[in-house]
Formats: sequence, C-alpha cells, structure tokens
Amino acid sequence: MSDYTIGIDFGTLSGRAVVIDTQNGKELAAVAADYPHGVLDNELPQQIKLGEDWALQHPGDYIHVLKTAVPEAVQQSGVSKEDVIGIAIDFTACTMIPVSADNEPLCLEEKWQDTPHSWVKLWKHHAAQSHANRLNEVLEQKRPDILSRYGGRLSSEWMIAKIMQIVEEAPEVYAEADQFLEAADWVTSQMTGVIRKNSCTAGYKAIWHKREGYLDKETLKALSPKMEDLYETKLRGQIYPQGEKAGELTPDMADVMGLCEGTAVAVGNVDAHVSVPAMGVTDEKKLVMSMGTSICHMLLGKEERTVEGICGVVEDGVIPGYFGYEAGQSAVGDIFSWFVNQFVPKAYEEEARERAMSIHGLLEEKADKLEPGETGLVALDWMNGNRSVLVDTDLTGMILGMTLDTKPEDVYRALIEATAFGTYKIVKSFTEQGVPIDALYANGGLSYKNKMLIQMYSDVTNKPIYIAESEELPAVGSAMFAAVAAGSKKGGYDSIQEAAFQMARLKPEPVLPDKKRHEKYLDLYEEYERLHDYFGRGENDVMKRLKQMKKEKVPN
Repeated sequence: MSDYTIGIDFGTLSGRAVVIDTQNGKELAAVAADYPHGVLDNELPQQIKLGEDWALQHPGDYIHVLKTAVPEAVQQSGVSKEDVIGIAIDFTACTMIPVSADNEPLCLEEKWQDTPHSWVKLWKHHAAQSHANRLNEVLEQKRPDILSRYGGRLSSEWMIAKIMQIVEEAPEVYAEADQFLEAADWVTSQMTGVIRKNSCTAGYKAIWHKREGYLDKETLKALSPKMEDLYETKLRGQIYPQGEKAGELTPDMADVMGLCEGTAVAVGNVDAHVSVPAMGVTDEKKLVMSMGTSICHMLLGKEERTVEGICGVVEDGVIPGYFGYEAGQSAVGDIFSWFVNQFVPKAYEEEARERAMSIHGLLEEKADKLEPGETGLVALDWMNGNRSVLVDTDLTGMILGMTLDTKPEDVYRALIEATAFGTYKIVKSFTEQGVPIDALYANGGLSYKNKMLIQMYSDVTNKPIYIAESEELPAVGSAMFAAVAAGSKKGGYDSIQEAAFQMARLKPEPVLPDKKRHEKYLDLYEEYERLHDYFGRGENDVMKRLKQMKKEKVPN
C-alpha cells in the first residue's frame, strides 16, 4: 500500500493543492482555488485607494485555499486521509504579514483594517523602492560583504525594505506589530499552532546567514533607531532548515482540511526554490527556471561566489550541501498578458474566435513564422522593473524599431525575445563569475503553454531545456518536502535527495537549441545588451525621470 503527501503552492492569484504518491511521484489529483480578493493594487476591499506600485493581499484568501482546495484534492484522488503522511506549502516571497501577539494579521482587526500598511505586502509590492535604495546605501558604507551575497543590491521586494517603509510611513503599525512573518511561515503556523521560520525565506529575503546570523545592530540602527532590535523582537525566532518538521496538524485544521489530526507538516518554502528538487536537480550546473508571471532562476554551486545581480546565495538554502543561488525577472508572462489585453486589434480577436484559438495561440502561430531579426524590433523586458542583474524596480520597459508596418505578432515575438535575452544575461552573469551552467530546466505555465517561447530560450542561450512533467511543480516539490518531514519510518524519506530520486518526473526529451538561430540571436542580443547598459546603468536615467513625472500631480 502506498503512502501519500500533499503539497500546496500559494501563487500570486491562486493556491493549488496536489496529492502525490510518495513511491513514484505520481500526481493523483490537483485542485486550484482562486483568491477571492486577488491582488489589491488599486484599493483595499473597503475602497480605500492605494498608491503607485502597491501590491497587497488578504490573508483570509490563503486560509480559503486550505479549506477548499485541499479537501477537494483528497476527494478527487480517492486516497484515504489515513494514508496521507505529510503536508507542506510553498509561497511567493517576500510576501509578509504584520501580526499581533496572538498571531492574528493586523489587517483583520477593526482598528487597523483601514490602514494599508497593516495588510499583507505581496512579493511584487514595489512601493518600498526608495527605502531599498536607502538600505543599499547604508550597506554599501557599513556592510559591503552583505551586499556581495545579494549581487550588489537588495530589492524592494525583500523583507527589510518593506519593514523600513512601515517604520517611516506608518510607525504606529510598526509599534503595534508583534512580528513580521513571511506568509509561508504564517500559513504553516495556522496549520500547526506554532510559528517555525524556514531558512529559505530567512536567508534569501531577510538577510540571514547560516554561519553569521542576522544583520548587526549597528547597521540596523543606521537604517532606523526603531529597528536596532528588529531581529530580537519583530523578526525573532529560531530558523529551521528545509524539510524539517514544523509540527503536526491541529484538530481544528485537520477537520476543515479533511485530514487526520497529527499529520506531519513541514516548514514553509519558496515556490521557485522548492521546484529545484521537484525537477530532480540536486547538484550543480543545472539552472532551474520557474516560468509564469515572472521567472525565478535557481542554481546550485559548491562554492559561495560573488555574482552581479543575484537575489541571494544561501548555504543549504535549496539543497543541503550546496550553496543555492537565486536570480530572476520581475515580469515575463505578465508582459505577454499586458500586450494581449491592451494592444491586440479587434480583427485578431475575431480571427482567434473564428478559429477557436486563444489570442496567445494565434499570436504564437503568427510570430513563429518569423526568423530572428525579422521583426526589426528589440525590446527591454522591464515593464515591472528589473530584478536581475540590475536590481532596480524603477526601470521601465521599451520597444525599439517600430514603424507603420509593425504588426502585433512582431511586437509579441520581440517581447518574448526580450525575456529570453534577460535570461541569457543572467546565465552569462553566472558563468562569467565561475558558476557553471550546462543545461536549463523549465517548469511553470509558460513552459507548457508556449512551445515557441521554450525553443527561443534554448536558441538564445544555446542550452538544452528539460521540462517538468507536472504542471503543478512547486506543489509537487512541497509534497516531496512533506515526505521528508514525515520521515522514512512513516513512509516518507530521510533526505530531499532520496525523495527527488524517487518522486521527480521530467518529460522524456529535452528541447535542443538550433545552432544557426543562436548565431543570429547573438547579433540581436548585442543590441539588447547595449540598450540594457545604456538605460540600466545610469548613462541615461530617462526611464526614472518619466516615471517620476507620472507620479507628480499637475496643479489645478
């Protein structure tokens, strides 16, 4: 008789639960539940307006996923709840929640519900960029060694910049908050009744180091006197390694989730990072790309090296015994959706409808007939800022070369090429600093939905690309860590390497690069790189000036 685990992937717009056979990684059921409130980027549910670059969420949406997606997945799988030995979650990060002393989100309290800073700050909340700039200035003066671990700059998406924004813009919320928790740790605590913080989010998002601990008090005080004791107070708590058991399912949560009380629950994890072992990657030279609204790039190495623009390098942050490197692109699928939603003409919509195709499918078909350079366009993929290698959310996107003959498929292809060039820039950054990459591993919606895109990424990087079998890979990775939390005596595994060996499933054949197209793309990439450095490294800050003009109100 088999044993089973459940993995839950909390994404930007929804949560997905899968039931997995621990013996072979077979996916028995997968159920998604949309967040009722989605992303709050314009206003709070009670219609209180938000500022530019805000992105919040409602914590109740996460509990909604536990109460709906999990029991439905168990029911669809046909598995008895007595045979479910473990559960684990992964999350977008840094997605942070200010909580009270009894671990309740402040935004759910009547006193604070109208205060935006009391709500969950989603990973793509970029309104803290000015605070991130200040953080980087202080670290450059006092702790350049810290900056080197994060590619030279820390992002506004990470924990400390978001806390700094609260300190400066809503000090009353900072004073009231008992802790600032990663959503991964908060949701896990709702299942177990105890708070246990995971090493992945602490290392990549909160400036924690396995050997040195947290940022020193002197540096914190330079950021703000109120933050001097931050790690001993509002970020307090022991850090637990990935795969560690966080606790067991409480009676109340077992009841609403349709599981057994006492089921092992693993510490939380990050969506991209948990995808690495889910693809069978447990050693170096293999770059894992989690491809969706954005892309997160994960890579393992034997040594800790300084690499420009990485989001972090954390010892044992992904796989024990390796340094886990992270880089990323802030918008990929979001860029394609933006173009389709805003700029596709009615005639294309009618053609897609007549042919029973999606707009994306129609554009892909038309764009795939073009050769590299045939569009006459080159674009910069910064519609949501740049995460790697420039680490600057104030940068904006660009499409160069448009004429009166430019067609929608030309722009669509140029945007895909731009995201491929962004990935190639990251690959080159790693390899030039002595962190080798031999192959790419792709998972996430884009890796299944757009064949042209995957082929293009292979052609641009000149690397083979292996694709995950499951379309719910982060959830599968979480299910693997759930098996580790349960342990071999309960039917699981004693290491993530063992779990990955038995449970990871890839499509049988990789996508291989076309050498001739790669040579053509090198010329186009050269133009991309010139624009990348011209607009991204300070020679011309027009993007930032235009963004500032947009923010300024014209007097009546």
